Amino acid sequence: MPARHQRCPSGADTTPEELGSALTNEQITTDYSESLLEFITPALADPADTLASLDKIHRFAYSKLGNEYLWSPSMPCPLPAEEDIPIAYYGTSNIGKLKYVYRQGLALRYGKTMQCIAGIHYNFSLPEALWPVLKQAEGFVGTDRDYQSLAYIALIRNFRRYSWLLMYLFGASPALDAGFLRGHAHQLEQFDADTLYLPYATSLRMSDLGYQSSAQAGLTPCYNDLNSYTDSLRKAVATPYAPYVEIGTHKDGEWVQLNTNILQIENEYYSTIRPKRVTYTGERPIQALMARGVQYVEARCLDINPFLPTGIDLTEARFLDAFLLYCALNDSPLFENNECGNATANFLTVVKEGRRPGLQLQRRGQAVDMKEWAAELLEKIAPLAALLDRSHAGDSHSKALDEQFAKVKDSSLTPSAQVLASMTLHKESFAQFSMRQSQAHAEFFRNQPLSQEEQAGFEEAARKSLVQQAELEQNEVGDFDVFVGSYQASILAISN
Repeated sequence: MPARHQRCPSGADTTPEELGSALTNEQITTDYSESLLEFITPALADPADTLASLDKIHRFAYSKLGNEYLWSPSMPCPLPAEEDIPIAYYGTSNIGKLKYVYRQGLALRYGKTMQCIAGIHYNFSLPEALWPVLKQAEGFVGTDRDYQSLAYIALIRNFRRYSWLLMYLFGASPALDAGFLRGHAHQLEQFDADTLYLPYATSLRMSDLGYQSSAQAGLTPCYNDLNSYTDSLRKAVATPYAPYVEIGTHKDGEWVQLNTNILQIENEYYSTIRPKRVTYTGERPIQALMARGVQYVEARCLDINPFLPTGIDLTEARFLDAFLLYCALNDSPLFENNECGNATANFLTVVKEGRRPGLQLQRRGQAVDMKEWAAELLEKIAPLAALLDRSHAGDSHSKALDEQFAKVKDSSLTPSAQVLASMTLHKESFAQFSMRQSQAHAEFFRNQPLSQEEQAGFEEAARKSLVQQAELEQNEVGDFDVFVGSYQASILAISN
């Protein structure tokens, strides 16, 4: 489960070397910027263990951050000028350079400011042993791998249908620093001199204020099968886009983007959920999916909760498991007519107006009260929460579900409402509220440092990662231009 945090104040242009190499450290890296840390937990069966791991990574990071803080919400702190936002650097190896040039391309295509939004990615999979059982129960004719991929894509379709519910329950970005929009036109309201917001918003991070791209506008994989998904992405990575062609890949002899196509690489496509497969060294995500099928899904729409030290708690994780299990096991017909567009419209409605009294969404061409639909979904998820509780010999999933029922009945219990309530109570701007929360979280982690043994383990991993990067750089063979050409050719080969 990766979680991204911005470091603030953002005066530092480099990540502390004590955190290890952003290229080769498996638990701490950088996302877009040197100031944007990404924490990655190992794949574990129980979310309690996952969150314990995330907690320890935070404690280690804080032991090396000096007087800096991890910014508590998803929307960024007051940012420096666009040109002064430092792109993450990964060293002089070809793969390190590729990661850097890719980020230069993102700056050129979407601007650096938009890349500074942070969030939580939640990975989910069902036990491998379960798939043959489900396949047999359904009488599926085909390979285990094909069935598993088909089932995960069906999960994704249901996630697209119902993920508006997650935005209502867990959205935590109803406001942002006024400087974030860089003077661009918008439809937000003024909370105070330094803060813009929408009164009923749940997650402005996931609204159309965020990642917008005319180049990606025609890219809407609707997940009816794995092949159509991979086809649409590999075509986008291989299809020139006129405005990018006009810019070219080089300026003054230096790389500025990896290619002039709709997408530089497949991960540039922004979506709320992705089918995933662990890749081999040198393998691209699409190649892994096409060769070995879907292994897990990555939910990408979750805000960092600024009231929680790690941005997510076990209650949220337990509910997410029950919700995703519902998406996996519930009937998931193919998208037809306008259903894919309606799913997107429902999602965007909730991120901007989710707490509006009497809010209506579209379901099978009919208007439906959002809260009624939310309560119906929670009722349907309840048996799966109970099933998970039986397997864990407890009641934490059902209790997590009860907390979500309470939010549906009373929108003031949602994180987005609580953010605005706290800002109002303390007469704070978004930045002041966020800094207060960031300082409280820093105190929480710094007051309870890791054990000497755990600290030593992280420090050893950091040292090893630096050695790994140095070895990569020393042993690098081949010219970077040739490396990029080969990387591009790997997609063109399967596109043909």
